[in-house]
Amino acid sequence: MSRVAHSKKFRINQPVDILFPLFSAEGEKLWVPGWDYENIMGTTKLHEDYIFVTRTHDHVASEAVWLVKKYDPESHFIQLYKVEPGDKVGIITAACTRVEESLTEVEVTYQYIGLGDAGNAFIDGFTPDFYENFIGEWERLLNIYFASGTCA
Repeated sequence: MSRVAHSKKFRINQPVDILFPLFSAEGEKLWVPGWDYENIMGTTKLHEDYIFVTRTHDHVASEAVWLVKKYDPESHFIQLYKVEPGDKVGIITAACTRVEESLTEVEVTYQYIGLGDAGNAFIDGFTPDFYENFIGEWERLLNIYFASGTCA
């Protein structure tokens, strides 16, 4: 079993209450090209134990089942499990902190645990440089979204 974890901070010139909701299954549809999910809960209101499924996005080998582990909108914190059976489990955390009225610091952490050969091979390639570029793309896409009001 292989493991890896990386964390990165960046700042976005937006109020925390505007930015934080974008780190949700529904919110990501606004700024991440190609992002979509299967809503199996019958609501878009996020809460702990909320479950959704993706099939083609964010390091997924085939199908990923996402489970909201912790959700505290008042402190602008979300943590999710992402389970790809037989491949890997991810623990993804996004925490937003108000720096100024219109400036928010975002810290994103991805931890992966391999469940098999394919997951372990993915983890071997999930290097600090890869992660730096991956989260740099989040920052770029969020800035494009706020500049234009639309997905890149």
